[in-house]
Amino acid sequence: MSSLSALVKELRGKTGAGILDCQKALQETESDIEKAIDFLRQKGLAAAQKKAGRETKEGLISSYIHAGSKIGVLLEVNCETDFVARNEEFQGLVKEVALQIAASHPLFIKREDIPADLIEREKNIYLAQVKESGKPEAAWDKIVNGKLEKYYQEQCLLDQAFIKDPKVKIQDLLSQKVAKLGENISISRFTRYQLGQD
Repeated sequence: MSSLSALVKELRGKTGAGILDCQKALQETESDIEKAIDFLRQKGLAAAQKKAGRETKEGLISSYIHAGSKIGVLLEVNCETDFVARNEEFQGLVKEVALQIAASHPLFIKREDIPADLIEREKNIYLAQVKESGKPEAAWDKIVNGKLEKYYQEQCLLDQAFIKDPKVKIQDLLSQKVAKLGENISISRFTRYQLGQD
């Protein structure tokens, strides 16, 4: 096996992209695997953004019960066609997202879902903390915004780092699948249950 075909195989294994896309990414990045991954992710993101406006009326409702039966997740992920909904790749994505929700306990799907009063409350808490810390006033806004960003990454599913690959956010994972499957995909709703908690 030539070194190019070995690199293509490695890149396909890491990204799930097609052979021609992998070859192009390697050519564009002078066979640098990490840069090729970034190239494919950017390309996937661009493809995903083009499809973002399309309606998603098909999909799956899935459940996940964690070992020990103390945590459970009910999740709806949508796509454009029943054909994709039955695809193994799509079903695998749904399982991964359910597992993410069970492990990382997000409260919202995306930032826009957070009520404005809750964001304001968080900002006020962070501002009070930073005032007490003795940091210079000129740095307060930057520190508060940094803390708010961290809050989004913890509480919003799409902003969370993927538990199986922390370099990838859930939004990136979704975009990769949109690029690969050729359809818009959206996470509509979820409920996470934990024994003994409301």
